[in-house]
Amino acid sequence: MIKKLQNRRLQTILIIIFSVLVIGVITITGMTMSPDAYATSFENKNLPPSSAHLFGTDWMGRDMFMRTIKGLSTSIYIGLAASGVTSVIALFLGIIAGMSGKHGSAVFNWFVDLFMGIPHLILLILISILLGKGTKGVTVGVIVTHWCTLGRIVQAEILSLKNSQYVQASAKLGKSKLWIACRHILPHVVPQFIVGLVLMFPHAIMHESSVTFLGFGLPPEQPAIGIILSESMKYLTTGMWWLAVLPGISLLLIVILFEVIGNQLRLLIDPYSVQE
Repeated sequence: MIKKLQNRRLQTILIIIFSVLVIGVITITGMTMSPDAYATSFENKNLPPSSAHLFGTDWMGRDMFMRTIKGLSTSIYIGLAASGVTSVIALFLGIIAGMSGKHGSAVFNWFVDLFMGIPHLILLILISILLGKGTKGVTVGVIVTHWCTLGRIVQAEILSLKNSQYVQASAKLGKSKLWIACRHILPHVVPQFIVGLVLMFPHAIMHESSVTFLGFGLPPEQPAIGIILSESMKYLTTGMWWLAVLPGISLLLIVILFEVIGNQLRLLIDPYSVQE
C-alpha cells in the first residue's frame, strides 16, 4: 500500500513538472521572440500547414505557429499577473470576513453576491473599456471579476477552523485575532489558496481571449490568441481552416495543462485526497 502511494506521488510530481515545463517553454519563447519571426511575407501567404510552416500562414504571409506561440505567451503572462493579484485579494478578504464575525461575513457575502450576480464577461468588458482596453484594461478586469469564488472558499475554510479546539483555546488564552490568523488559520488555508490560485489561471486566460476576440481587449497590432481567432473568422469560408483550428486547439491545450497542474497539486498537498 505504501509503495503504491509512493508511486502515485511520484507520478503526480512528474505530471506537474512536465506541465510546468511546457508552459514555461512556451512563455519564455514567446516573450523573447523577435517580431521578425511572424513578420509579413506576401510571397508565402495562404499556405497550408507544412514542415516549413507548422500552422500554415495567413493572408499576409505571417507564420501562424510563431504568432500562436507569441499570443499564448501574452495570454499566459496576463493570466499569471491577474490571477496572482486577484488571489491575494481573495485571500485577505476571505481571512478578514472569516475572522470578523457575523457582520463582516454579511458584508463580504453581499459583495460576493453583487459581483457574481453580474456575468463575468460583461463586467470584464465594461472595466476594460473604462480603462482604455489594452493589457491594463484586461488585467484589471480579470482581477476585479475573479476573486469571489476563491474568497468564499477561504472564508468557508476559516469558519470551519474557528470552531476547532486549538483555535478556541488560543482565544481563551488571550491571543489576538491577528495572532490566531497568522499562527493557526493561515497555515491551513495556504493549500486551498495554492490550488485555487492555479485553477484560476485557465479562467483568466479564457476570459482574456474572449474579451480580445470580441474587440474589447488587446489591440489588433499585438499578437494574441483572441486577435488571431477574431481575424481568422473572415477566412474560414475560403477553406483556410488552419487559421482558427490550430491556434484554438493550442489555447485549449494550455488551459488543460493548467487544469492538470491544479488537480495534481490538490492530490499532492490535500491530505483528504490521498484516498481518491
